[in-house]
Amino acid sequence: MISPHALPWLEFLLCLSVIGYAGVKLSVFGDVIADKTGLGGSWVGVIMLATVTSLPELVTGVISVTVAELPDIAVGNALGACVINLFILVLLDFLHRGESVFQESSQGHILSASFGVLMIGFVGFSILLSHNGYQLSFGHMGFYTFILVIMYGVAVRSVFQYEKNHVAAFADHAPDRRPDLSLFQSVARYAAAAVLVVIAAIALPFVGEHIAQDMGWQRSFVGTVFIALATSIPEMVVSIAAMRIGALNMAMASLLGSNLFTMFILAIDDVLYTRGPLLAHVSPVHGVSAFSAVMMTSLAIIGLFYRPNGRVLHTVGWTSLFMFVVYLLNTYILYLYEH
Repeated sequence: MISPHALPWLEFLLCLSVIGYAGVKLSVFGDVIADKTGLGGSWVGVIMLATVTSLPELVTGVISVTVAELPDIAVGNALGACVINLFILVLLDFLHRGESVFQESSQGHILSASFGVLMIGFVGFSILLSHNGYQLSFGHMGFYTFILVIMYGVAVRSVFQYEKNHVAAFADHAPDRRPDLSLFQSVARYAAAAVLVVIAAIALPFVGEHIAQDMGWQRSFVGTVFIALATSIPEMVVSIAAMRIGALNMAMASLLGSNLFTMFILAIDDVLYTRGPLLAHVSPVHGVSAFSAVMMTSLAIIGLFYRPNGRVLHTVGWTSLFMFVVYLLNTYILYLYEH
């Protein structure tokens, strides 16, 4: 007989498994679609892969602010996912043999990373303002929502224009890896994997609430650490699989693009949360995650621009090491806030 205390964790592992399986399929068929359509790996990573692998964050956020009424789960999930996506860059650097991923990736990723700093930093700024009584709102929405939507639109358009102008240097050139599949079959299987991701993501807010109640933990802590980990599984699986098939630029673009789309998701959550501006109804500790993500993204930009040589004890480069330290610091501060 299953213990009542074990049941929420079994539910969590089931969601992890479903999302992980679907993430592999998203990576495979996303790369096939990129080959067959002739789109650059970076553009597919920023727009298609980043959007679909962020579906768990989208669905979890929507369910959290509507049916479940758990705004801390929604915001913690979004900002925690940004931190974990950047930690995945560290993991890629550890798994990648040869030069550092920052040396072998295109410097064009600096553009999407810079927009990430802007958008995530703006969210952290808005959280601090909201909890100090400085809240501009339009109806039940914060004014920051309109700015986030504009920022995301400008970011996507800028990356697209860069792709057009620098496609030769920024795209991953590779032959058709799956000649046995038509474009229609690839898109259909890609869509089926996306549906699996959505189904698992719908359950996550309720699973997170069960864990929080059972363990006596804060919802902000559960959302940022556990739910964010679960919803980031597609990014992790897709990025590692993309790196292993030689599509490193797609992996890098998927992670950085996911952070942009995740900030756009916060705007959607704010629209759907009818009790008032979303960021005014959550714990201020989420600001720690926001600024941790800003620091980690800034380190990634330094790595992409400076391209440092060497690895620390044959593991990761100095850039990744500092990113890992910020990740640990962020998790520790959240743990202290919990206790």
